[in-house]
Amino acid sequence: MKIKHFIISFFVVAILAIVGVGGYLYKTLVKDPITDADTILKVYITPGLSCDSLYTILAQQIDGAKARKIVDIMYNDEYDASTRKGYFELKGSTSIYRAARRLAAGSQTPIKFTFNNLRLTEQLIERADECLYMCGDSLSVLLNDDRLCASYGFNTTTIKAMFLPDTYEFYWTVTPQRFVERMHEYYEQFWNEERRTKAKKAGLSPLEVSVLASIVEEETAMRDEMPVVAGLYINRLRRGIPLQADPTVKYAVGDFTLRRILNKHLETPSPYNTYLNTGLPPAPIRIPSKAAIEAVLNYRAHNYLYMCAKEDFSGYHNFATTLSEHNRNAARYHSALNRRGIK
Repeated sequence: MKIKHFIISFFVVAILAIVGVGGYLYKTLVKDPITDADTILKVYITPGLSCDSLYTILAQQIDGAKARKIVDIMYNDEYDASTRKGYFELKGSTSIYRAARRLAAGSQTPIKFTFNNLRLTEQLIERADECLYMCGDSLSVLLNDDRLCASYGFNTTTIKAMFLPDTYEFYWTVTPQRFVERMHEYYEQFWNEERRTKAKKAGLSPLEVSVLASIVEEETAMRDEMPVVAGLYINRLRRGIPLQADPTVKYAVGDFTLRRILNKHLETPSPYNTYLNTGLPPAPIRIPSKAAIEAVLNYRAHNYLYMCAKEDFSGYHNFATTLSEHNRNAARYHSALNRRGIK
């Protein structure tokens, strides 16, 4: 009887122990959150990341013991560290087990990629290199590939018109090839039938709209003035009058910090110098915003042919229909420059 009671007691204790351990593991690994519910963990995993390195990344954001358990579950569960990579956001309310499984499965969180106020393709490449896993050099090779650019209807100089400033979602591990493909898809979506019809009515192609928009955006930062400026340049284009846009001279000189355009700058030989050349430059002088493109597509109809910055330095312009009127506006502005000692 004693042996029987011993055996029964042993099994009862064993069962209770198993239940206790199971309950503890369930509570610790499956139920308890990894940290505060309001916290968002941001985890970047590169190919071949060691368990110690991943532990360090996690331990900087949550309790070290919990970080160790997440890593142990991942690396003891046939986790292929040599190929797995990505960016992951984990809610603080996530359990240890679910966090480990999410990271091991490679279920990435999209990254919001934003760019605006860029002039050069190189700046776009730098921005992508900063925000995404891709190598900027690889993207640069693609955007300088004549055949690839031609496949999208551009060349290596005009390709920047394909990139429309906005906020987009990409996986951190997007390849340069897929990045360019997606940006072309967004470009085609933007240039729908309605916008293409407006461009045609203005006598411009989508690329020419982008070129003109880049000039308009450099001329004025005032959105309400952009359609007026666009209408002025369209008037000049239709009459075959050189645009004589100062921003194109700055681009030709290679110095956008110029505060005063002098005669020596106007003589700079360049296809972008609209004082020496009639019509639009061969490519945008910046990556134009959607607002500037819309301003060109919805330009204000008027008779203005001349513009000059206002002498109050408000950022707005005085517009004129005749050269004599423009010269008076210009005289007031130059006097204001002289008073401020701007050379």
